[in-house]
Amino acid sequence: MRKRVWISSIVLILLALAAVFLSLWFGARIIPFRDVWSAVIHPQLDSYNTRVVHARTVRTLFGFLAGAALGVSGTVMQSVTRNPVADPSILGVNTGAALAVVIGLVFFNIARPEQYIWLALAGAGLTSALVYGIASVGASGITPIKLALSGATVSVALGSLLTTVLLPDTDAMNSYRFWQIGSIGAATREHMLLLLPFFITGLVLALLLADHLNVVTLGDEMASSLGVNVRIVRLLASAAGVILCGATTALAGPIGFVGLMVPHLLRMMTGSDVRVMLPLSALGGASLLLIADVIGRVIGRPGETEVGVITALLGAPVFIYVIQKAKVRSL
Repeated sequence: MRKRVWISSIVLILLALAAVFLSLWFGARIIPFRDVWSAVIHPQLDSYNTRVVHARTVRTLFGFLAGAALGVSGTVMQSVTRNPVADPSILGVNTGAALAVVIGLVFFNIARPEQYIWLALAGAGLTSALVYGIASVGASGITPIKLALSGATVSVALGSLLTTVLLPDTDAMNSYRFWQIGSIGAATREHMLLLLPFFITGLVLALLLADHLNVVTLGDEMASSLGVNVRIVRLLASAAGVILCGATTALAGPIGFVGLMVPHLLRMMTGSDVRVMLPLSALGGASLLLIADVIGRVIGRPGETEVGVITALLGAPVFIYVIQKAKVRSL
């Protein structure tokens, strides 16, 4: 097992480096490989291609952080709920964050990125609590199918409310229309610096809880018998997931399926040890989002196809596969 972990770690590190380089290389204009390498090694050079590479650097770094945050968030949510289909988009967390942002746009005229973040965090947190509460109703308790259905139901309900709030306000509708697709194309240095502390906070909190999350995955009764306060661990771990997902959603829009695909693939590669999966899910999520962004730029040239569209196209088949393979109890 240790050998598999080391091999997987090396593969993911190399994949992340390749994804970063591809993100600097491809776009509306493909920069020659030699010029990309020169811009990385000698940033002081002043040429057109060097300036293009430097402009793409902010987008790449923001995409790396956003993908890493979504990957870790998915791992945390799946561990907390013991559900292989738990993901911010499937559980309705993205929709809750989006609704909170829209309320801010329509009723409070928010305009600054930091305002988006706090509203999105509040919306994501409240939605997570609502979905979890609905799924826990009944004698059978929480099951993966009940959680997925609860998330879908809440997402539809919040989506309808979101539309109701938006329709009378044309300006807010225009702002939301571009944001809700999910994109890192408009990322700025300010966005990157805003996301960084939330990413660090969420990741550190998740890592501190990794040992306890491993125990929680054995079941609530077993975890309690081993001295773990399941309720506190779930609360703190959920907070970590919401911080990571909410901050990313606020700045990049609701990008789905990254948090679903990455943990599932990692379990196939390394097993289910949360201590191993958390750092690797950061690398995997960053690689996936950057590669999806590159694909969107290539197939959409001279414009681009937003990364949220590409991750949805890649993630839908994985979601169907996980649902078919997951061993779930009947409702």
